[in-house]
Amino acid sequence: MSATTSQHDLFEALDASAFAFTRRAWVDAAPARVYDLVSDVSAIGRWSPDATDVRFDQGAGPRVGAWFSGRNRRDGREWATRSQVVRADHGSVFAFVVGGAEDGIVRWNWTFHPQGRGTVVEQSWRLLRLDPVLGSTRGDLDALRDHMTNSVEATLISLAQWITED
Repeated sequence: MSATTSQHDLFEALDASAFAFTRRAWVDAAPARVYDLVSDVSAIGRWSPDATDVRFDQGAGPRVGAWFSGRNRRDGREWATRSQVVRADHGSVFAFVVGGAEDGIVRWNWTFHPQGRGTVVEQSWRLLRLDPVLGSTRGDLDALRDHMTNSVEATLISLAQWITED
């Protein structure tokens, strides 16, 4: 990288839209119920193949500005994350940014749309900026996006099954 080229410039050249996706699933529960399940971040380990031990900071909860911590696993590695809630509209949207609203690296967005007797749940992932922890090449970022796509699909399937069995 030259003195005149920043990681931000490289990211822009990569086209950030290539590092975002949304997946959907219908679940047999009302939007408010699904929102309550998803916004209770301590429950994410029930559905996510990657996230464990997620907890809001003491006294925090699913509201804008709240912080939580969690552990993630991928490719035999494990690491801790800090995330901040950036949107919390009960029954319709729950979103957070890994690394915080001001300088985060990934945004997770959940939306809940009523359909029939249930809800269409959308889970979106968007890379906000480059960070060495995510990889240093286009191939690294493509692999990360592909892994996260598979993880989200597994999470949505597990969430739908859990709701059906509960």
